Amino acid sequence: MDTATHVVMGIAIGGLATLDPVVAENTVNSHSVLMAAIIGSQIPDIDTFLKLRNNAVYIRNHRGVTHSIPAVLFWPIVVTAFVSLFYPEVNLLHLWMWSFAAVFLHVFVDIFNAYGTQALRPFSAKWVALGIINTFDPIIFGIHALGIILWIFGSEPGQTFLTMYIVLIFYYLIRFIMQRTVRSALLKTIPDAEEIIIAPTMSFNQWRLAVTSKDCFYVGRAFKRSITIFDKFKRVPVPETPIIEAAKKDKNISAFLSFSPVYRWEISEYNHYYEVRFIDLRYRSNGHYPFVAIVQLDTELNIITSYTGWIFSEEKLRKKLNVIVD
Repeated sequence: MDTATHVVMGIAIGGLATLDPVVAENTVNSHSVLMAAIIGSQIPDIDTFLKLRNNAVYIRNHRGVTHSIPAVLFWPIVVTAFVSLFYPEVNLLHLWMWSFAAVFLHVFVDIFNAYGTQALRPFSAKWVALGIINTFDPIIFGIHALGIILWIFGSEPGQTFLTMYIVLIFYYLIRFIMQRTVRSALLKTIPDAEEIIIAPTMSFNQWRLAVTSKDCFYVGRAFKRSITIFDKFKRVPVPETPIIEAAKKDKNISAFLSFSPVYRWEISEYNHYYEVRFIDLRYRSNGHYPFVAIVQLDTELNIITSYTGWIFSEEKLRKKLNVIVD
């Protein structure tokens, strides 16, 4: 989920914690647990700072080890130790329990969007992405915001947020059923589909579609049960040529290929260099595919420059390539 949603989730966990008699018995425990819940709801995304290095490192590692099973066990200890510096009289066991709840909820809800996490590490490096909730879901954010407002105006927080989470459980179930309905309709449109990626959007009834069949890639949208295919690309395997093999050694290309499950590729030859481009098919926007990886190689197949990330115009991509030097 996005940062704002994780913040309101942290506040909600802090409010829910008042159902715990030990937390509710004094202000030290309740204030410290609220602080820990807010921090715990954010700390798995500490790897966002990897963007300061470059996109390749960020793509490879975001929601990776910081969302793994060891991290889910480690972060609550860090949060508990930090918060206890400000509240030395706090009940450490209950502070840890609610810190764990906040961290676990963060990782758990991230599984439900299209990006996913490596939540099963170290047992599996597979990305777990159920794709039923958008990164920012206005309904989920709105329900949390409503709960916080009710708390501010005097509502009992424990019961308020308990009711809210019961409602959200049913909301998640509805979204799961909706996705299954879209999948069923899509299989009627493309019966030979081998791999189907259904990703949510900001709109409640709209879904992004990226489908792989034996011979083609399909990109489209679903609105309720209605399927619209925008683009169809012939499925051409990536060739094992010296140019491609050299391109794969680039950090940006390597990061892209480790992250993207469905893409097409292009090779362009110019007077003094080759250009290899990989294009993710999951994120079509206004007829454009903005998530790409590109590398330029000289005639000796040495890497000249490369880039991976979100680009919405060819002009901006060229500027990126001009300023990046490997």
